[in-house]
Amino acid sequence: MLKMWSHGRLWVAGAVGAAALGISAVVAYIGPASAPRLSSSFSSSSFSDYACSASGATATRLFGPSGAVANITTDNTSAIQGAINAAASAGGGVVALPAGTFLIDGHLILKNNVELTGVGPTTVLKAGPKFLDSAGPNGGYPIVTTAGASNVTIANLTADQSGAFLNGNADPSARLSAFLIDVRNSHNVVVDGVYTRNPFTYSITVVGSNDFCVVHCNTRVATSGRYNQLDGIHILDSNTGQVIDNYVDQRVGTDGDDGLVAHTIDAPVYDVLYANNTVRGGSNGDGMQIAVGNYPIHNLTIRNNNFYDSPFGIRTGCYGCGTNGAVHNIAISGNYIHDLRPGRAFPDGGNAIAIGGFGVIAPATYIKVTNNRTCKAGIITVTSGVGNVVTQNHSCSQTSEVLTK
Repeated sequence: MLKMWSHGRLWVAGAVGAAALGISAVVAYIGPASAPRLSSSFSSSSFSDYACSASGATATRLFGPSGAVANITTDNTSAIQGAINAAASAGGGVVALPAGTFLIDGHLILKNNVELTGVGPTTVLKAGPKFLDSAGPNGGYPIVTTAGASNVTIANLTADQSGAFLNGNADPSARLSAFLIDVRNSHNVVVDGVYTRNPFTYSITVVGSNDFCVVHCNTRVATSGRYNQLDGIHILDSNTGQVIDNYVDQRVGTDGDDGLVAHTIDAPVYDVLYANNTVRGGSNGDGMQIAVGNYPIHNLTIRNNNFYDSPFGIRTGCYGCGTNGAVHNIAISGNYIHDLRPGRAFPDGGNAIAIGGFGVIAPATYIKVTNNRTCKAGIITVTSGVGNVVTQNHSCSQTSEVLTK
């Protein structure tokens, strides 16, 4: 009997084979129905800090990847993709993998109403020696991509991009075309309990999507001197979602960049909650960056996070931010930002919070920075603007909050 927790549900599967789960397994669903999703008209402040508002896939029929073998030589791409396709053709289902390392030389493409799940971090999807021989549907080299699918879940597994062994720089234009866990152009997506290892690109990225939740995930960068721009959880051109209860460590090696990111290139980012995350940004970046392009970032709530040991705490950055680029209605509260230390991006060390400045020309308005704690983390500074408030923040050493002009 195999029991699997996935997004608040307990699956109990019988008749489980030793190498793979059989399609004939009996499945029972135990637990409450999924919570209703919030529409994009809601502010991120309405989201729960502890539970996903997106439901992800809810179908319960189990599909075993026939022919999948947990070893370090067999390419399991076709077996796992076949199970995903079968589940989608049946109207939805759960593709369940047992513990073990499943080598893949291709890129798994999730389909509508399908959940891909393991039993926890001991279920490993690992990029194989031919992983770079082909690209995903949007280019790049994802382990898993949603590629436009809706109502999907990726849960309870480790995704290992083998960046310490493969040459992820072989095609520089492709490396940042898609990402290790690539949520792309999708609606109602949950990424729950996913561990990422050995990335050569961003670890978990939500691109052009809405109604999403990234929860209970664990990212880590351990390489040194091989890559740059290795962000942890990166929200790009997306809206209406949560990034909650994750552990992000981009600084085991020296290649890591920002821990958390909100970033605009082709669309605004809004109505996103970042809460209860523990984050160590890499030597190239920040605990969290609000990265403004030529679209606004607004209605973010950043609360109750633990940012530590990064070169910088929370800051804005400007990447071609033009007349449409702006930052507004951002609430930063209840965070503990501490023990920052120098890195490549800021060799002298950065501040706890800096909204505006550092060449950011985008206007910042209705920024509220309240009730944060800092220690060994410089000061809190917010550029002057309509509705901006910096108050009741506390430092372990001295007063460290400034509303600049």
